[in-house]
Amino acid sequence: MGLIIAAPRSGSGKTLLSLCLTAALRQRGLTVQTFKTGPDYLDSQLLGALSGRPCRNLDPLLCGEPWLRAAFRHWGGAADACLVEGVMGLYDGLGPSQEASTAHVARLLNLPLLFVVDAARQGASIRALVAGFRDQAPELPWCGVVLNGVGSQRHRQLLTAALESTGLPVLGVLPRTGAMALPSRHLGLLPPAEIHHFQARCQQLAVMALRQLDVDRLLPHLQASSGGPGPSPFLAVSPTDAPPPAGAPGPLLAIAQDQAFCFLYPEQREWLEYYGARTRGWSPLADQPLPQGTAGLVLPGGYPELHGATLAQATRSLGALRAAHGRGLPIYAECGGMLLLLHTLHDPDNRPWPMAGILPGAACRGAFQLGYRRAVAWGASPVVHPHEQMVGHEFHHWQVAPAPAGAPQDPGVKPAPPLHPLWQLSGWGVPTRREGLAHGRLHASWLHLHWSGCPQAPRRLAAAARRVQASCGRRRRNSPRA
Repeated sequence: MGLIIAAPRSGSGKTLLSLCLTAALRQRGLTVQTFKTGPDYLDSQLLGALSGRPCRNLDPLLCGEPWLRAAFRHWGGAADACLVEGVMGLYDGLGPSQEASTAHVARLLNLPLLFVVDAARQGASIRALVAGFRDQAPELPWCGVVLNGVGSQRHRQLLTAALESTGLPVLGVLPRTGAMALPSRHLGLLPPAEIHHFQARCQQLAVMALRQLDVDRLLPHLQASSGGPGPSPFLAVSPTDAPPPAGAPGPLLAIAQDQAFCFLYPEQREWLEYYGARTRGWSPLADQPLPQGTAGLVLPGGYPELHGATLAQATRSLGALRAAHGRGLPIYAECGGMLLLLHTLHDPDNRPWPMAGILPGAACRGAFQLGYRRAVAWGASPVVHPHEQMVGHEFHHWQVAPAPAGAPQDPGVKPAPPLHPLWQLSGWGVPTRREGLAHGRLHASWLHLHWSGCPQAPRRLAAAARRVQASCGRRRRNSPRA
């Protein structure tokens, strides 16, 4: 089965409660598969690090309902317990609708709801809040309430008494304490690698959960299906896209992965490998050269703006990136990955730092962009065809200013095919606009895609890398030294 954790709004304690329950179950020796509703990288990293298994995102808009159901059955069925952290408020989805909301996912998977409420500075009014949310969707299976931010034993008694008439049991009370606060910055919580003494904090979470939550009553809801894992979700959404036959090693794709580039769904790597490619991590922050034999690159999002000085000094990595582009390797860059390709990146103090110079223009902090986007491809890239439609998500504070007219060409970058806009983007409450830059070997955009909703994208990227690999093989065979 599994359990989904919902709340009236963001900041109520969903992530804290999810981490507490995961820590408590691990303390009891159970395997736990965690999931996250919505387009999230940071909560997912925390849950994955604590559970010891990659956290999987469940997003009907980005992934599609067939993938969502298959992914939950496949990975959820391979663990002792399943836990899904919801997104924002229970009914918050696309615009004013419930599409892609926590309630939407709960209905699709028939999951019981555990409702966590920030009870600080509340008394008997909590009854109206909880009852009102439940009455909006009485068909959903509600299993109980957890109260977060409770200040004293008297406060706990007052809240519990106020909720008696709702018929929903109080299954836990998390005290008001700064010791359990999760550190954050401008795009959300810190990833686990940047949280001091993360493992020690996990132990504290387990202790608090076992003291403050009724784990015995929650366990039947959390226990996974006894039927075992379902079929591969990759086959479920791409049954006709058979991987290439086994034989020679597939093309190697280097994936930027470090503290500057950490917004990566685990399925991105898995989809490339499903289509016969090999993948290897690469750290621009560490000024690493590209792995030998690289035939394509993936530059995910993250926080390059916080590491502008270090990236600017990574001359070996930036040079390797320019050389790869000059040799015609396919490059897929999302959000922060696109910033690495620009001429200049401004850090939070507005200091400019030189980047790879493959794309013109500079990026600095600007208007916040957040939300789902329906994207129509304006032109071709290594992963999209003109007029193709996809759904993605924007989440960034930085903006790109175009290069001034007549700006000199970076002498370190070889001439490339002309760039064209990549997408025509539209979304609820935002003006339609063109976005991104691309040519046949380059895909650079603010838009985050989940490849499970568009498996043709990794298939085409793997195929483009395979062509590069074959071309390099022909050149080696035809060289005088061969």
